[in-house]
Amino acid sequence: MKNFSFKNPTQILFGEGQIAEIANVIPADARVMLIYGGGSIKGNGVYGQIQTALGDRIVTEFAGVEANPEFTTLCRAADKAREHNVTYLLAAGGGSVIDGTKFIAAAACFEGDPWEIMLKGGRNIEQALPFGSVLTLPATGSEMNSGSVVNRSEIKAKLPFGSPLCYPQFSVLDPTTTYTLPTRQIINGVVDPFVHVVEQYLTYPVGADLQDRMAEAVLSSLIATGPKALEFRDNYEYRANLMWCATMALNGLIGCGVPQDWSTHMIGHELTALYGLDHAQTLAVVLPANLRIRKADKREKLLQYAERVWGITTGTEDERIEQGIVATEQFFQKVGAPTRLRDYQLGDEVIGTIIKQLESHQMVKLGEKRDVTPEVSTAILRAAL
Repeated sequence: MKNFSFKNPTQILFGEGQIAEIANVIPADARVMLIYGGGSIKGNGVYGQIQTALGDRIVTEFAGVEANPEFTTLCRAADKAREHNVTYLLAAGGGSVIDGTKFIAAAACFEGDPWEIMLKGGRNIEQALPFGSVLTLPATGSEMNSGSVVNRSEIKAKLPFGSPLCYPQFSVLDPTTTYTLPTRQIINGVVDPFVHVVEQYLTYPVGADLQDRMAEAVLSSLIATGPKALEFRDNYEYRANLMWCATMALNGLIGCGVPQDWSTHMIGHELTALYGLDHAQTLAVVLPANLRIRKADKREKLLQYAERVWGITTGTEDERIEQGIVATEQFFQKVGAPTRLRDYQLGDEVIGTIIKQLESHQMVKLGEKRDVTPEVSTAILRAAL
């Protein structure tokens, strides 16, 4: 197991009715900016519960954070936070709103061009506004980590950043807020955490048995719960388990002391930036192809994955590896996520454009061994056709 330092300061307030606890965790004298997306929180009762919990605090609102949060939108929010002397941010929505709020928290305190935050991956963040979140769309795990991804459409860029200063101070996870989610968002909420786990698990062995088994537990729970959450829309137990899986998939715990990949994500980001696919849709397309192209380097963990997660114990090693990858594809398809570029009317003509974007963003040495070059990425994309 590799050396690691683990600290996660985010307080989780889990369960029905926990939005009311905001009253006790945001300072009474805070000047709050409530940040949300398209306004669905006003239709599902979340907005009203938040307003009640905030009570007499001075509240400014910023609406309109996109599904892939836009740099220019977030800069406007940061400007508004400064203009109104905001001292505390509150994100209400899914991972995109929370990701956006992390950028706003940093940009509102940043001297100079805020795009430098993205170009430096957050390493130049010296201070950030405190913030909390009310999660309404479980998928990204952003509610309990310090990472974020921001889109800048005018230059076709979607880049990640992170900072220890960008952890939410608290996050409210009320499964009942997810009952009204559209099917597409529930599908994304199954696929996204599944691939988050795989990026930290399907690399190479380092003797981290507990992390492996925790990762396998999250994957197994998603496999069991995901289809049920889609079928039974207002079942509290299924939604609660799906919500907690998404959080546990990327709160740092299963990634302690183990190598991590993330090449599927980096390639997927370019698909979103260029062609508008949902983040989770790109992951369902890229992951199986990635595993096939790089199965030699991932051989031991792929065999473990096939046996422990899918119960595959018969056949040659190569056959078991392929069966595990096929089972992954079939699971994505079962929950409604296509696994080929052609399913989105994208053919081999897009590969060169994607590779150029990866190169322009310095994504040329990806993966757990930093050996996913543009040539390897090209092979992955061809396998995903």
